Amino acid sequence: MTKLFKRHLTKLASAVAFAAAPGFVGSAMAAQPEPWQMGMQAAATEVMEDVRWFNDFTLIIVTVITLFVLALLIYCVVRFNRRANPVPSRTSHNTMIEVVWTVVPILILVVISVPSFRLLFKQLDIPKYEMTIKATGYQWYWGYEYVDEGMQDVYFDAIMLSDEQRAELKAEKGLTDREVPRLLATDYNVVVPEDTNIRVLVTAADVIHAFAMPAFGVKIDAVPGRLNETWFNATEPGMYYGQCSELCGKDHAFMPIAIQVVTKEQYAAWSEAAKQDVDEANSLLASMIEEEKNKTAELGASSELKVATR
Repeated sequence: MTKLFKRHLTKLASAVAFAAAPGFVGSAMAAQPEPWQMGMQAAATEVMEDVRWFNDFTLIIVTVITLFVLALLIYCVVRFNRRANPVPSRTSHNTMIEVVWTVVPILILVVISVPSFRLLFKQLDIPKYEMTIKATGYQWYWGYEYVDEGMQDVYFDAIMLSDEQRAELKAEKGLTDREVPRLLATDYNVVVPEDTNIRVLVTAADVIHAFAMPAFGVKIDAVPGRLNETWFNATEPGMYYGQCSELCGKDHAFMPIAIQVVTKEQYAAWSEAAKQDVDEANSLLASMIEEEKNKTAELGASSELKVATR
């Protein structure tokens, strides 16, 4: 039993080691929740950049409206209290005010609706895609299939790492809590290339789930007996985490989504190896990333030496 557990841990390590390689995550360091975080995660796709812009845009409008209404309330309290205005006005109608408070809200809604519809269209209109992944929600984990020609035999289930498995990995590999985040790290990660239009087919096998990846601006229901579809194009390599966002049962909080974005060269090598064995492919990818990290470190050291020499 102990040998079997260690063998399973070895597979888990190969699946997460490349995601935890120092220097690899880079600009994707914010692709998971941060302690005391306010606001959205950093954008990793063009769609999410638009989502963040639209959020800030509407926040400005709401803030201006709130301050304006607050100023009106303060003015009314000061100007029309009993002491300052002992004889109240008997005015019951004002045509100009009634026109303004009808037309201005309409104009505000139009200003908000134009970028809103544009963003909605961008999310739903799937561009010409280069690869397709099918994500199936189960109680309570995700299953993934690479459905493109030549990749049909690549499929796996991604199950959340338990606290015991995380502790073993951290002790064995010297990883940190950030590199193996609690309630987010999985035994297998979805591996995709950067700068690639990826279509995701989403369904469920039992109850309604929801496939959500905050850094990608993706959230779509997984409905039994139905195929929904969404897409993303990640611009930066790194590790990105999401979760099921539909109340689906007692373990709803324990079915995370882990997507590993790598370079196109690394993905080409991984996908070729994954056709035979996903575990071997993960080990290969981990070694490639480690090699790339060492080269980067050597180049950095060489540059520092040249500067020191000058």
